Amino acid sequence: MNKIVLAQIDTIAGNINHNSQKIIDCIIKAKQNNADLIIFPELALMGYPFGDIFIRHKSIITKQLQALEYITSLSDGITALVGFAEPTWDANKKPFYNSVAVAQNGKIINIARKRLLPNYSEFNDYRYFEPADKSCEIFEINGEKYGILVCEDSFNDKSFFKGNSIYNIDPVAELMKQKPDTLINCSCSPSRCAKEYLKNSLFSTIAKKYSVNYIYVNQAGYADNLCFDGSSRIYDKNGNITLRAKTFEEDFVITSDNTGKINPLPTGMDKKINLNNFNTDYSTDLDRTYKSILFGIKEYFCKNGFTKAVLGLSGGLDSSICALLLADALGKENVWGISMPSRITSCQSKDDAKILADNLGINFLEIPLAETIDPLKSVLNSAFDKIKTDKYSKSTTIENLQARLRATILWSISNEHKQMLPIATSDKSEAYIGYATVNGDMSGGFAPIADVTKTKLFALGHFLNKIRPQKDVIPQSILEKPPGAELKINPKTGKTVCAEEENMPYEFLDEIIWFVENKGFGFDDLFNHKFLYEKKHALSDEEKTEWINKFFRKSQFAVYKWHILPPSVVVDIHSINSVEYRQPIISCIN
Repeated sequence: MNKIVLAQIDTIAGNINHNSQKIIDCIIKAKQNNADLIIFPELALMGYPFGDIFIRHKSIITKQLQALEYITSLSDGITALVGFAEPTWDANKKPFYNSVAVAQNGKIINIARKRLLPNYSEFNDYRYFEPADKSCEIFEINGEKYGILVCEDSFNDKSFFKGNSIYNIDPVAELMKQKPDTLINCSCSPSRCAKEYLKNSLFSTIAKKYSVNYIYVNQAGYADNLCFDGSSRIYDKNGNITLRAKTFEEDFVITSDNTGKINPLPTGMDKKINLNNFNTDYSTDLDRTYKSILFGIKEYFCKNGFTKAVLGLSGGLDSSICALLLADALGKENVWGISMPSRITSCQSKDDAKILADNLGINFLEIPLAETIDPLKSVLNSAFDKIKTDKYSKSTTIENLQARLRATILWSISNEHKQMLPIATSDKSEAYIGYATVNGDMSGGFAPIADVTKTKLFALGHFLNKIRPQKDVIPQSILEKPPGAELKINPKTGKTVCAEEENMPYEFLDEIIWFVENKGFGFDDLFNHKFLYEKKHALSDEEKTEWINKFFRKSQFAVYKWHILPPSVVVDIHSINSVEYRQPIISCIN
């Protein structure tokens, strides 16, 4: 078998200098190791996803083609597969083909063009790319025949998808008519919950079905809310993995030096997840979720020139997990946790925030709000009296004022310290129903847990405690207390109002979210569905109706908040992140 290099690189959209230098360095290294073939991911030269960059910056296209020409000149004695955006030069077609150039002995001897263009979930290929009308010709190296597929081109095997395929053609079946010895898939495939099991099963099935070697080379990196896990690998003709690159990092793998080396995946990442029903056993996806968010934080900060983070530490679950993730990603010395208690903040919450900061070893500062918020309330009340309009009978002004003042403090600290970014700590469950304050806890330059539901966050908190040498780095009191913003007092109990009092139990809410996202359930479907919560607690039809109606009412009015969520890391099967879901602000879902 030829000596092959899997060049699992990390790219930046539109940064041709950065991307081409990585490609050049890898080719030089491959030649030094006497490799016959080096394979790069899909769109390695342009970077993916590249969005609308080329529309306003057309010079990038010229620069990309010049870089490809130079890279091709380095291919003497080696064959290099380089993904790039190939102009169609046809006004009647989309601007590009999603292509892979086969550079060999200083020339481009072949070009493979993507045939299946995904236009669902986070993918928007039809906006930019023209689908190829046929598969490329196979090519040979030392008598071995190779066929090229570009990512989605592998995802339409009729028997594997059991009639649920979404395309009319199967590029794999067509390419196999040319009888290649090896199929190569150049890919940019983001990591999502349950996706690894699908990919592994599909690629293994293809290799075994056609008795062909199958090589998958995937990008590693973070871009626009998406984490690309890498995990490039090779399957033999029996469908068995014989080699796998690292996950959530770049890698340079030489087949002859690494034969049989199968780098581990995050625990449980390759397990099958039940997609037919909701459950709160997240054990198979917690390690991947942790490592995906960790990778996303590192990448986002590094690629945007930030080195430090500042966040509010409330003593609650969301901010605690964010602080831990940031400390692990950036180093504890680069994280500042700011406790900003008001008059109604409990002593327990203040203590928990300090204990967490001490456990993590991050920087900690307490800035009480009372002396600042009282003058603001006085000024605002004066203004409210002068504005002669109807006032809300139940105003949340003072509650939101506290949240926004905290955000103002964080942004001010960020402004004073170079390369420091404030963090938004909202989670997915609360963002879904708008239980988060615009310019308050939603405000920040990055939102690490915006695609993690509350029940999964609790599970993640226990998981993170379990895998660390220090016992209970997240205090048990944080993992056991009812979540709440501590912004107002319940006059009946004299205690701060918790989130579930104002909304509904999180287990019930997260199950609604799951069925809405994965099954498209409406009110009647949800009402007739037996919730996990109902199996543990008595629930009247009236209360169930109230909670379901509350979900639709609140989520409808929260859509504008979804549109202004900071960048995050998409980890769930489906998301309200704008990279995937685009519900109009002015819309109706009832």
